[in-house]
Amino acid sequence: MPELLRHRVETCYQQAEAFFKRPFPRAEVSFKLRGQKAGVAHLHENLLRFNLQLYRENSEDFLRQTVAHEVAHLVAHQVFGDRIQPHGQEWQAIMRGVYELPAQRCHNYAVKRRSTQRYIYRCPCPDSDFPFTAQRHTLVRQGRRYLCRRCRATLVFSGEIRVE
Repeated sequence: MPELLRHRVETCYQQAEAFFKRPFPRAEVSFKLRGQKAGVAHLHENLLRFNLQLYRENSEDFLRQTVAHEVAHLVAHQVFGDRIQPHGQEWQAIMRGVYELPAQRCHNYAVKRRSTQRYIYRCPCPDSDFPFTAQRHTLVRQGRRYLCRRCRATLVFSGEIRVE
């Protein structure tokens, strides 16, 4: 499956080379992106990262739009330099002129959000519930203190954990 994606990356580079009449160094391609982002271009590392789960669920649009979107970031950086906006006029010109695609900033793929645990902290104030992330809960266990903004008392773990 990643071979189709790699082939589309190469096609995008070839289109950019024909348009700009110059070669572009090929990016390293990684498939280790997770979460809500479909793709990420790391300009200074010449690296493209793609979310395989979103690719599997939206393969046709992903190949056409997302791959071109990310390659356009690298091409824009190599043609116009560091001082351009990520989705500025240079990037937009590449999307429209080179790839003949709409210059869309974001995808609209359905993203499954995973459930997260919240650690409930309280203070003496009535109806005080402070849901902490696992990271913040760990910091408290390591000695960090958090105070209620109203009563200035230290927030204390209630022993309650909620799944959201």
